[in-house]
Amino acid sequence: MTAEAQRRETGQAKGQTMSQVTVTINGRQFRMACEDGQEGHLMRLAQELDQRIDKLRGNFGEIGDARLTIMAALTVSDELADVNNRLKRVETELAALQEARITSAEHAKATQAAISAALNAAAERIEGLTRQLNQTAAESLVAMG
Repeated sequence: MTAEAQRRETGQAKGQTMSQVTVTINGRQFRMACEDGQEGHLMRLAQELDQRIDKLRGNFGEIGDARLTIMAALTVSDELADVNNRLKRVETELAALQEARITSAEHAKATQAAISAALNAAAERIEGLTRQLNQTAAESLVAMG
């Protein structure tokens, strides 16, 4: 594939510049417009499509340019559908993991509060027992003395 990027100003309202890229796909040249800075990306996409068409031609022979182009487009569409399905599964899994993280954090917070309450109760009980022991010891000393 050969490609030549050319820039030109367009008369668009926002003063954006558009680039012109000439790409060769299946032996034919096409002049395409793209956003400024996207020339390389557009050329890579065109090169990938051209390679797909060449691969299909190698597998099926000369079955017509239109047919090869449609077959290449369908393989790209199939891959895109697969990626979209995987993305939806990953998004669903991510949402479940985020929910599990929130639930886990809430559980950890509740556990921490329960432990804190148990430790406070134990400390109060120990302080109460210490007071009782001190009082009993003091009474024993007074009784002995």
